[in-house]
Amino acid sequence: MEDLGFNSFCKTKESRMPVYDNNQGISRFPEFLKSECKSNLLLGSEKLRWLTPKAFLELDNMLLSINSNRVGLVKLVVGNTSAGYYKELENCDTYIDLRYIPELSCIRRDPVGIEIGAAVTISKAICALREGAIVYKKIAAHMEKIGTKFVQNTGSIGGNLVMAQREHFPSDIATILLGAGAFVNIRSGTAYETVSLEEFLERPHLDSKSVLSSVKIPLWELDRKLLFETYRAAPRAHGNALAYVNAAFLAELSSCGSSGGAVLNKCLLAFGAYGKKHAIRAREVEKLLTGRVLTARVLYEAINLVKATVVPEEGTGSEAYRSSVAVGFLFEFLSPLADATIGISRCTLSSKDAEENYEEGGHVKCPRMLSSSRQVFQLHIDYRPVGEPIVTSGAALQASGEAVYADDIPSPENCLHGSFVYSTKPLARVRGIQVNPKSQSNWISGLINYKDIPKGGKNVGSMTIFGSEPLFADDFTQCAGDRLAFLVAGTQKEADVASRLAIVNYDLENLEAPILTVEDAVARSSFFQVPPFLYPKEVGDFSKGMAEADHQIFSAEVKIDSQYYFYMESQTALAVPDEDNCMVVYSSSQCPEYVHATIAQCIGVPEHNVRVITRRVGGGFGGKAIKSMPVATACALAAHVLRQPVRIYVNRKTDMIMAGGRHPMKITYSVGFKSTGKITALKLDILVDAGIYTDISPVIPSNFMAVLRKYDWGALSFDIKVCKTNTVSRSAMRGPGEVQGSYVAEAIIENIASTLSVNADCVRKINLHTHDSLMLFHPDSSGEVPEYTLSLIWEKLAQSSEYSQRREMVSEFNKCNVWKKRGLSCVPIVHELIVRPAPGRVSILRDGSIVVEVGGIELGQGLWTKVKQMTAFALGLIKCDALEVDLLEKVRIIQADTLSLIQGGFTAGSTTSESSCEAVRLCCEILVERLRPLKEKLKTEMGSVQWEMLIQQAHMQVVNLSTSSYSGPDFSSNRYLTYGAAVSEVEVNLLTGGTTILRSDILYDCGRSLNPAVDLGQIEGAYVQGIGYFMLEEYTRNSDGLVTSDGTWTYKIPTVDTIPKQFNVEILSSGNHKNRVLSSKACGEPPLLLASSVHCATRAAVRAAREQLQSWGYHDEYGPTFNLEVPAVMPTVKEQCGLDNVETYMKWKMSTHRVEQ
Repeated sequence: MEDLGFNSFCKTKESRMPVYDNNQGISRFPEFLKSECKSNLLLGSEKLRWLTPKAFLELDNMLLSINSNRVGLVKLVVGNTSAGYYKELENCDTYIDLRYIPELSCIRRDPVGIEIGAAVTISKAICALREGAIVYKKIAAHMEKIGTKFVQNTGSIGGNLVMAQREHFPSDIATILLGAGAFVNIRSGTAYETVSLEEFLERPHLDSKSVLSSVKIPLWELDRKLLFETYRAAPRAHGNALAYVNAAFLAELSSCGSSGGAVLNKCLLAFGAYGKKHAIRAREVEKLLTGRVLTARVLYEAINLVKATVVPEEGTGSEAYRSSVAVGFLFEFLSPLADATIGISRCTLSSKDAEENYEEGGHVKCPRMLSSSRQVFQLHIDYRPVGEPIVTSGAALQASGEAVYADDIPSPENCLHGSFVYSTKPLARVRGIQVNPKSQSNWISGLINYKDIPKGGKNVGSMTIFGSEPLFADDFTQCAGDRLAFLVAGTQKEADVASRLAIVNYDLENLEAPILTVEDAVARSSFFQVPPFLYPKEVGDFSKGMAEADHQIFSAEVKIDSQYYFYMESQTALAVPDEDNCMVVYSSSQCPEYVHATIAQCIGVPEHNVRVITRRVGGGFGGKAIKSMPVATACALAAHVLRQPVRIYVNRKTDMIMAGGRHPMKITYSVGFKSTGKITALKLDILVDAGIYTDISPVIPSNFMAVLRKYDWGALSFDIKVCKTNTVSRSAMRGPGEVQGSYVAEAIIENIASTLSVNADCVRKINLHTHDSLMLFHPDSSGEVPEYTLSLIWEKLAQSSEYSQRREMVSEFNKCNVWKKRGLSCVPIVHELIVRPAPGRVSILRDGSIVVEVGGIELGQGLWTKVKQMTAFALGLIKCDALEVDLLEKVRIIQADTLSLIQGGFTAGSTTSESSCEAVRLCCEILVERLRPLKEKLKTEMGSVQWEMLIQQAHMQVVNLSTSSYSGPDFSSNRYLTYGAAVSEVEVNLLTGGTTILRSDILYDCGRSLNPAVDLGQIEGAYVQGIGYFMLEEYTRNSDGLVTSDGTWTYKIPTVDTIPKQFNVEILSSGNHKNRVLSSKACGEPPLLLASSVHCATRAAVRAAREQLQSWGYHDEYGPTFNLEVPAVMPTVKEQCGLDNVETYMKWKMSTHRVEQ
């Protein structure tokens, strides 16, 4: 199954997909693949049925037959998109597809409104509503924000409303249609009933004979003065995220003759998704407003009543925030009408101004997702093709779907599938595991646990230099998420369902309480030891530094939470038993060598009996390092015990629960500083939550302190404890410890700036290193004076980003805008990198093509691309005729194979690409030396030497054309520093807490980039992943430490609508670095740290909001010093801006202006 990189698993004779031609028009599905496709209507069991009635009568007969025969679970579907939200643990026996009943799929218009069939897809409803009145257009615009295009094209209007009624789904569609006064038609047998949508949502579930047939949206005449708006506050502004709150308001207005104010003749106020069973009409608020002249006093009464009406159920989460946002929505809707200086005509839908919100043809204008970007780099041609921005190796294969990942390998004959059974308790005895009767027992082939480990094997699931972690818990589970067993079944779905339904019998009697926090760990002295060689060194005299300070801050706290890896490809492995007690394992791993050793120890065989193959990995970020080992080991153990191939693709929920992620921390610090902002001393007490096993946690203190040293702290003292808690062990994640250290440094700077009432960027600048202070804080990696580029980067970025001008513009914007504030921040990084040894092998085949093996794994970071370029450059030094152009195309990088190339180590720490390149360069250097005498001889004889001729002659003359090397840098030069800075501008909506990144400018020192295109992608990708950590991604756990953010519905990574609207990246070409690989520097992890500039800019905007609150007379809680948590999600930002800022504003306005009572 292993090969040289082409798709050996394709069953057809075609080796590549057809080349895309954009002049050809619509691209059709390739003919040669059609025969490979199977109908998606096959349900895999004769007992399951998929029925497609063509008429209501046929549907009635089906339902009658099903009820009379007492068939099991029945589900009426259109697109069945609900399965993505409500995971089915029990298979339905019958699915009835309603798409082919004409009455359910038609759209009718009449003088009083539009009627949309229940089976009409959301996308078709959007198209129909765009063609109607402005109210319809606004509904369509809101629907555009619901789900992905796939969901819109598949899910139905009726299905969404039924989910809202039956399953209490937090629907946007239900809310906006409720606000538009919609009705629904229900068919029961041959009878029809029309009820308001409000009544439908409050009714019991539809019985087995009833079907929602259509929804009717009234036509609101524009000759009446009308105002209609929809709102949603969601983690993603433009869709694919459930709202915290949504709303839709409609009002009919008239003018009060005496005062000229607006009178609300009628209003519909709908709120939804805020933590109740379904969307509601705020009837009491409507009653309060109807018939009254809208003044500031009336508006104040209305928002207070909304606050009392929109009350989430206990346990919803962010309850106060949701109520606050509902208040903000109503305020935003009505406040223009309460302003006597604004006429009604300027607010209503019949005005000309409203038409400006629509494009030609009446389509709602959609906000632009990304306005512009700029990438700048300097091209070097000294080492061609190294330094050129060539396309990533394998990009076409990945784009076409032909690239083979571990889970793409076809299952061998009799292959079984596995799924983990994990603990939901943090500390308990495990009395037994039972298969739930609801899961069909004939599915299950085995339940593997620690008792099945063969004689001579060990219960080991992963290994590092710090120790090992068991593959399975024994009689005690140590944490929620602990692996208890490996359930094996015939298909992956069967295994997943059976493992989820498995019943674990726990016993908590006479057990100590689990340690679930770092505070608990300190109280009970539960720590992991950090080896002395890894514990960082202090700098200077803290007491002396504090004595020199003009100001001091004592015992300030910073808390940092975790982050999940969210690789596109989940953990996956395939284990195939081989002859002579051997095992071949295909693993998606960043460290096949360690997977190899772990499997051998677990099943008790010599390492030469195990072979681990990894071609490429679909994203790792550290999560495919240690955490990939137990996945592959469990498959290998099951395959060894059952003597059958076993594979697994870990479902996202299970992976999120077991992954651990980034290390949470609690930091307490004391700092001294001058009135100028110059810091004289810093002391930190750091508690790192490592979880239950060591993993790589002992390196976190060193990584944390290395990056925190980006500023000159004067004197630096610290105490770091790595805490052992009863939670899933944390592991390396892109920039492990370094992201936290960089952020803590910025939090300290921000606190100092707040104390001194100065701009934080001024404090940053005054505390940047000189080269002398850099040598003090980074004695092993500071380098020569010309290599220190941070001062140059800081000044150059200030110019290219127009920092000074934009700072003035931000200040002016904040003065002119009440409900939006902006912030600007510039953040530097000084990042220490360690170059590790790496193996490589280069072989030249008879036809002149070249095969390269490296220990580094292609994770999407462009490692193969850079290695290809280095191979072409280094072999090109032989100087054959017409060689430079062709040699790059002759190079193929092949998969990692632990029995072919050993000592591969970890692909981690950003430097594996350069280490692999250096190993390959050394190989090529040897080959060139072997070939040079023959080349000179041939040139003398023939005058011209072609590459192919040289290689053919070398084969004939028995020249060894294969060689390997092991690149090991000198200890004196295996560390170096890289530098960068970012300027970010953020806008905050004070009514919702929503943040928009208006612009980010990055300047990063790559040395002389090996491939600027790849490095730009790495910089941008790392930065955006950092935005996720600092602004979006909540990795929450319950009181037992079990992860509750266990899927895409609750865990939100950045998407196109959350990245900067203007995104400019420049690579600084910093000249010659003699100890680096062709003067290059790494860029995989450091740019992630620069995303803290977004958090700091948000903090600056929040500070402006708090200053405004103080100007309104709110002095108690909203001073200049505050803690903006990570991630700064909408509820967090809103809380710091004032959950009652609308009420405060209204009271201030009424107290300072004459208000009509």
